[in-house]
Amino acid sequence: METSRFDIADYLDSSEMIAEYLNEVLEEGSDSEIVSAIGHIAKAIGMTKIAEETGMSRPSLYKALAAGADPKFSTIMKVLKAVGGQLRVSPASA
Repeated sequence: METSRFDIADYLDSSEMIAEYLNEVLEEGSDSEIVSAIGHIAKAIGMTKIAEETGMSRPSLYKALAAGADPKFSTIMKVLKAVGGQLRVSPASA
């Protein structure tokens, strides 16, 4: 039996799934995990589309969202907007 490599991007097929995934990573993940999650979301939507909407080249986008990358906050915000996301702040529960 042949197995395939798990790719979360294959399961991010609706705006609700994308939001749920990103919210979970924002709540529980490290900085690098958040960047990686945004990369998975961009891949699920399509890097070419995200590149067009952000005004970035595809290679720059891949580099900014690669494992271990430390992108500028402005890059993260551009990509979030392009994937249809937004950041909101809620009071942390005690």
